[in-house]
Amino acid sequence: MVRHRSSYSSFSRWRFLHPSYYLKRPRRLALLCILFVSATFLVWDRQTLAREHEAEISKLNEEKDQLQNRLQELMQSLETKGKHIDHPMKQEGTEQQKTFYDDAVNVERRNKVKAAMVHAWSSYEKYAWGFDELQSRSGVNNFGGLGASIIDSLDTLYIMGLDEQFQKAKGWVTDSLDFNKDVVASVFETTIRVVGGLLSAYDLAGDSIFLERAKQIADKLLPAWNTPSGIPYNAINLIHGNAHNPGWTGGASILADSGTEQVEFIALSQRTGDPKYQEKVENVIKRLQETFPDDGLLPIYINPNSGHAETYSKVTFGAMGDSFYEYLLKVWIQGNKTDAVKHYREMWERSMQGLMKLIKKSSPSSYTYITERSGSALIDKMDELACFAPGMLALGASTDDTDKSAEYLSLAEELTWTCYNFYNSTRTKLAGENYIFNEGEDMVVGTSWNIMRPETIESLMYLWRITGNETYRDWGWDIFQAFEKQTRIDSGYVGLRDVNSGEKDDMMQSFFLAETLKYLYLLFSPPSVIPLDQWVFNTEAHPIKIVPRLDSVPNLGVQQDSQQTEQVKSDQRSRHGRFETIGRIKNNILERTKHRERLLGRKEGRKLTSTDI
Repeated sequence: MVRHRSSYSSFSRWRFLHPSYYLKRPRRLALLCILFVSATFLVWDRQTLAREHEAEISKLNEEKDQLQNRLQELMQSLETKGKHIDHPMKQEGTEQQKTFYDDAVNVERRNKVKAAMVHAWSSYEKYAWGFDELQSRSGVNNFGGLGASIIDSLDTLYIMGLDEQFQKAKGWVTDSLDFNKDVVASVFETTIRVVGGLLSAYDLAGDSIFLERAKQIADKLLPAWNTPSGIPYNAINLIHGNAHNPGWTGGASILADSGTEQVEFIALSQRTGDPKYQEKVENVIKRLQETFPDDGLLPIYINPNSGHAETYSKVTFGAMGDSFYEYLLKVWIQGNKTDAVKHYREMWERSMQGLMKLIKKSSPSSYTYITERSGSALIDKMDELACFAPGMLALGASTDDTDKSAEYLSLAEELTWTCYNFYNSTRTKLAGENYIFNEGEDMVVGTSWNIMRPETIESLMYLWRITGNETYRDWGWDIFQAFEKQTRIDSGYVGLRDVNSGEKDDMMQSFFLAETLKYLYLLFSPPSVIPLDQWVFNTEAHPIKIVPRLDSVPNLGVQQDSQQTEQVKSDQRSRHGRFETIGRIKNNILERTKHRERLLGRKEGRKLTSTDI
């Protein structure tokens, strides 16, 4: 019995494997067939998926390589310092590499700035087209009726990729811009806005009409330099060529007005091959160099007959003094830092040592500020205009290999904090025109208007690019939001009559489009957009391409031959592209590349560095 039960039990365990079991039970046979077919299909499907996955992996690898090659080509075409998405910065005197990542936050921020430019431009276009500036839903001519807002906006429109608006502005320059007007124009304002704006548009777009128009207006301005000393008069009639100085200066020329045409006129000589423009403006620096003081600080009034400074006038890095010091540094950079422009850097270095003697700290918060000087007395007042100085110092530090570099950069950072607090300390979060520093009171608003000036934002842009510190971008965003809240209206943007009450004025300054919005846009853009080693900004924020100086090109006559001119134009067209379009392509490539890396099982969120590219 036991043996029989054991045999039966053994048969029971193995009966499912015997064919006769299923032949006697057709339903179970059908179920077995279904299971077999399903298993076969599952195995086949998995093998097919594996082959398809391998093919997809291969395809993704190939596409990633193509995208990386395309990215490298784009970066090389811009000839940027950071062509491997590495942002160079100096730290404690050593060159280090900081990986740059164009994050979504700053992409959104610059798109907001671009939208602000569209609103400002559309309002000007609707209410003030062809006039210098927009005021109270109508146009007003403050700069001789030369369409200052149009010319000031050309490069901003181009850099932001606003092609339709740029083409309309170009059409106006081509068909409607007229310099034959019986008006008195400021030599300084016309140079920085009109000559500078046209040259920048030429360097970016390569259209000859911009260079032709720049030459035409510069020729109208040249008689202003016909003085006994070569120091120019600051105003001129565009039809008759009669130049003079305003009565309120006592017949003197203004330091900033006379020493802030060098970048534009040197650039014009470089591009036309005609040395007369460069000779006029460089003679000014030579005359000032003859009596340049030991501390490098010149009073704001210069006698156009003798070329000597009027010692009774004040020394300031604010209004009427500011951009003279700025251009000493920038002409040296524009001149490729060669021996031909070495004296500009030497004069600037001497001026910076003088600047150190004007530095004081407030109490109780120890804000660093730049005083003004009258005779031997220091005046505890600082203009918002002087907030260009931190950016200038940082730029000077980034081009200096000596121990002074750290000193300049440290001072730049301290002054930038002060300038940011010019904004942050008021109820509207917008800065007054100037500030008074009293013992125990830190800063107090002096002149209380705000006309949407760019100088603090300009310095934030330089400080961010040179240090890589994201805090400066955050401060810039705070200021932009305050502009949006306090100055935006249905018909554009306006300034404030009082930064404490928030009362609005009715004027949209042309520099708001030329400088304020451009510097904000660049603050939130990759450093490869107008890289600082290839471009120099004039004092109206118009970027001028750095090219060889005229006196460094052998056998260059009065006019470049047509072949050379055409080569320059061709080179400009091929290099300068549409920065906004290239930026979008680059960002798209980066995003798609990162997506594919994640699909390939690589570490999610890793930033690209030069080793990846």
